[in-house]
Amino acid sequence: MAKALDLPVAELAAAVKKGELSAAELARGALERIREKASLDAFLHVSEEPVLKAAAELDRRRAKGETLGALAGVPIAIKDALCTTDAPTTCASRILTRRGADGRPGNAAAGWRPPYDATAVARLRAADALLVGKTNMDEFAMGSSGENSAFGPAKNPLDPTRTPGGSSSGSAVAVAGGMSSASLGSDTGGSIRQPAAFCGIVGIKPSYGRVSRYGLVAFASSLDQIGPFARDVRSAAHVLQAIAGADARDSTAASVAVGDYAAACERDVRPLRIGLPEEYFAEGLDPEVAERVRAAVSRLEREGCAVRPVKLPHTRYGVATYYVVATAEASSNLARFDGVRFGLRVEPERGNLNAMYGATRDAGFGAEVKRRILLGTYVLSAGYYDAYYRKAQQARTLIRRDFEEAFRDVDVIAAPTAPMPAFRLGEKIDDPLAMYLADIYTLPASLAGIAGLTLPCGNTRARADRPALPVGLQLLAPAFGEEKLLTVAAAVERLCRS
Repeated sequence: MAKALDLPVAELAAAVKKGELSAAELARGALERIREKASLDAFLHVSEEPVLKAAAELDRRRAKGETLGALAGVPIAIKDALCTTDAPTTCASRILTRRGADGRPGNAAAGWRPPYDATAVARLRAADALLVGKTNMDEFAMGSSGENSAFGPAKNPLDPTRTPGGSSSGSAVAVAGGMSSASLGSDTGGSIRQPAAFCGIVGIKPSYGRVSRYGLVAFASSLDQIGPFARDVRSAAHVLQAIAGADARDSTAASVAVGDYAAACERDVRPLRIGLPEEYFAEGLDPEVAERVRAAVSRLEREGCAVRPVKLPHTRYGVATYYVVATAEASSNLARFDGVRFGLRVEPERGNLNAMYGATRDAGFGAEVKRRILLGTYVLSAGYYDAYYRKAQQARTLIRRDFEEAFRDVDVIAAPTAPMPAFRLGEKIDDPLAMYLADIYTLPASLAGIAGLTLPCGNTRARADRPALPVGLQLLAPAFGEEKLLTVAAAVERLCRS
């Protein structure tokens, strides 16, 4: 059964539908792996009883001859920023827990229980996926290493001394460690793509509006997107197919038709034009990362793709723009966590309502979240709004126009996902700027709202200071261009494995 868990998503679901595999056995196998790899801290909550119950019901329905969904019996993990009725949702923050007997904020098991499922979660349930638990993450999705989790960081299964990336750290670890066949994460500035690259798996950041954000606890509402992790491109495509599409409960979910993502993986890559942005191969890029990315693009060129340079001149403003826009939106979104309506409440010994707000937020939020709330409040304040927030929105428009211009000449842009392979836990945690620069190549696509995907394209060489580590190739396409992304990604996967 352990070997069956490693099958591609479509094959696994097909075997369950035919009765060749039991959903109950798959659920037990996934739970066993989660227990075996508990030291990686991928999960904040394991849904043992609900998943076994759902698996038994699935087997019963199959035995009765009922039609099962597209993801029947597939174990899938959910980032703890997505609301689930049958499991706590904490965003890896103590502010969404209850106080313990000692008066201190509680643990993840004592987390807030939402009264509804996120739309993406509901669609997975409708497709008969088995939801095995909620994964670790940087608190409120703010981080690039997983180290901002209030409950301790997840660890890279390839080398537990290294970060799996962030903020969707546990979701990447669950898939890379074989604890689930796929998972959902959220990507605000690279939080799916960067951890997928560090863990050597596939991650998709859909176009803004491609997947409903209903039930995703908001960090930055104009940037947040939900997307899948999987061990291969086709598996990621199948999960994206299940969750994509319009949603009346999310006004930003676009009514653009959803393509056939599985079929896109089988299309001929030769007519497509690939762009290489010179700004993504500049100072600060690890030479081995550049070498592996260029080698993958060369394989596409030999396959018949036209490869040409493109310019994205405003890329250099991406980090500054993102950390004004995203923190401004975070300051607004996180105002709801005040100790009144849900989650943690800390009553000071004396004082008024404002004192309770302050005591609750001081005890409940971690250092990075506080830093971003303060920065966002500052850039929105009177006298600074025009100088910072308005200027950042203008720079964002220029970044989006850069991509629009580039996509007039090419179909897909290829670049590194991150400037370096997975770094050591603790290496950058005391230097926020160095940590922010780990997302330098993923932020512009998020600001522009376009489609992005990362997949492994080889490993660095082992050396004295680090083992061989995976390198991620980032592919970018225009908004709602997921089919082109998947066509190119499937070709790269085939070529890199041959």
